[in-house]
Amino acid sequence: MNIDYDKRIFYVLFMKKIIKIIFGLICILVLAFVGLIGYATLSDYQPDPTAVVFEKQDAKAISTQKNYKLLIWNIGYGGLGRDMDFFYDGGKQVRSKRQIVEKNISAVETFLAQQNDIDFFLLQEVDKKSKRSYSINGYLKTANIFPRFHSSFGKNYDVFFVPVPPSDPLGNVLSGLQTIARFEPLKVTRHSFPGNYAWPQGLFMLDRCFLVSRYRLDQGKQLLVINTHNSAYDDGTLRTNQMAYLKSFLTQEYEKGNYVIVGGDWNQCPPDFNPEFKLNPMDNENRMDIEKDYLAQWNWVYDSKIPTNRRLVAPYDQKTTLTTVIDFFLVSPNIEVKQVQGIYLNFEHSDHNPVKMEISLK
Repeated sequence: MNIDYDKRIFYVLFMKKIIKIIFGLICILVLAFVGLIGYATLSDYQPDPTAVVFEKQDAKAISTQKNYKLLIWNIGYGGLGRDMDFFYDGGKQVRSKRQIVEKNISAVETFLAQQNDIDFFLLQEVDKKSKRSYSINGYLKTANIFPRFHSSFGKNYDVFFVPVPPSDPLGNVLSGLQTIARFEPLKVTRHSFPGNYAWPQGLFMLDRCFLVSRYRLDQGKQLLVINTHNSAYDDGTLRTNQMAYLKSFLTQEYEKGNYVIVGGDWNQCPPDFNPEFKLNPMDNENRMDIEKDYLAQWNWVYDSKIPTNRRLVAPYDQKTTLTTVIDFFLVSPNIEVKQVQGIYLNFEHSDHNPVKMEISLK
């Protein structure tokens, strides 16, 4: 008997079997990937350029003789508190633990409930049913704080499965913008921002939008309160195109004699922003400022002393975490700003701080 020959035969057969197994695994992975991309393409959320969310033609008129207060806040779906870093921003974590998300959402509810003088709340990153927030319906939770207010939702993230990072995928996401108002609007319309990431990356990214709430005024014109959340993580091209589209819309509405307020998370600094932070370092990495001559007669409204956003590359540290102002208001020339105040919550329950503004209509 030739033992060496038998060993060679065994080795050859064994290696063939291993190669078949590896080839089979590769085929399974390729088919799974093709199936994922195929299903994502077929089920891709493709919103219309405009979509009416709510309409009531006999909504009561509101007074032009009163002052109004607004609050903007990106609540980070309850998952981006001070102890969180995030893989999209260079961190390691994908989602916070459930008890932390629940604690953050509860803290957001408590804070909002204390804002009894606010007439309009403009919130971003409000989840309805997402794996990252354990399917907690944040929209209903915040809407139920003010049962007599009108609440509307503009969806900007609807993906059945976000496959990154591969080791622990983000999973399903259903999220968007929420506007809560003391008054009933004539109409609420979702406007899609132009452009998105190229296929297939765009299948798993946000479909950015702004939410326009129209209110009848007692002198015949309209007050438009616009909730926006512009793109992040792009090279600036998407944001530039979005700002051009928004500028055209705002110009047309102001020329009609309407009063216009835009507030939210712009993911860029206001024109010529000069921070006056006392406690936090300024984030100038990949900084993008809105053009200086963008609607030159309009008023950019922000508190230069209070940062509104922090980097998520590591858990929050007041001395070292880079911060900036990307949450602010833009108001038309026929609106007078009485006061603006950044609210320093030290990024305890969100990676953003809220901002308040009081205005009157000229």
